[in-house]
Amino acid sequence: MNENMNVRRFRTLFISDVHLGSKAAKADYLIDFLRHHEADTIFLVGDIVDGWRLKRTWYWPQDCNDVVQKLLRKARKGTRIVYIPGNHDEFLRDFPGMHFGGIEVAQRAIHETADGKKYLVLHGDEFDVVVRNARLLAYLGDWAYDMAILINVGLAAVRRRLNMPYWSFSAWAKLQVKHAVNFIGEFQRVVVEEAKRNDADGVICGHIHHAIIEDFDGIRYINTGDWVESCTAIAEHEDGTFELITWQTITEVQPVGAAIEDLSETLGVRAA
Repeated sequence: MNENMNVRRFRTLFISDVHLGSKAAKADYLIDFLRHHEADTIFLVGDIVDGWRLKRTWYWPQDCNDVVQKLLRKARKGTRIVYIPGNHDEFLRDFPGMHFGGIEVAQRAIHETADGKKYLVLHGDEFDVVVRNARLLAYLGDWAYDMAILINVGLAAVRRRLNMPYWSFSAWAKLQVKHAVNFIGEFQRVVVEEAKRNDADGVICGHIHHAIIEDFDGIRYINTGDWVESCTAIAEHEDGTFELITWQTITEVQPVGAAIEDLSETLGVRAA
């Protein structure tokens, strides 16, 4: 494929929660996305590498190498890439200000948009009470999410054979639990408060795998989503407006041994 065909250019791209090293990571989708999108600056907003899973079981297929190499090539060609570690790749938090192959590491950042607004950029796990105060509970939750992903693969295969539309059990289960404790709403509230404390016009984060662009009390809240289920990214246009991009294949996940069709499409929702 000619990588110069159908390429969209942006001022800034924000990507998080890729979880390279997890079998649930859709690294091939991200490679395809990076092939079709260019930006002056790319923010990697945490959990790009899944250190938690790699500690349990080493899993690093060629797709993971390809993602890293693709990002390094973009850095060599002049793209500024800023890596803000999350809780799954927290080992990088020991290297603030360091550069690795042209990729700079930062704890958090203030990003100024083309229209002069300031956005606080962070992963967001420091505002997740479970991760911050109960590491064992967080690990158990991570294990449960792995199980939900496995169930999701099986259901997707069955629904495909029955010609039924795709439905994500793992996304549904996650939202049911977190809505029950009002987790998402509380997370958004405290992150917005942090943006206010930093005199920012908005905040861009990841962590909870729930992509959205929304205004809260005069502060714009933007969550990048993930590359485990939703395969989403946030793009800033040259005029400072933001777009939530969803990148997904036409076909669903198939059972082990089945052929994977290499077709993709892009769906964009533009926000002012």
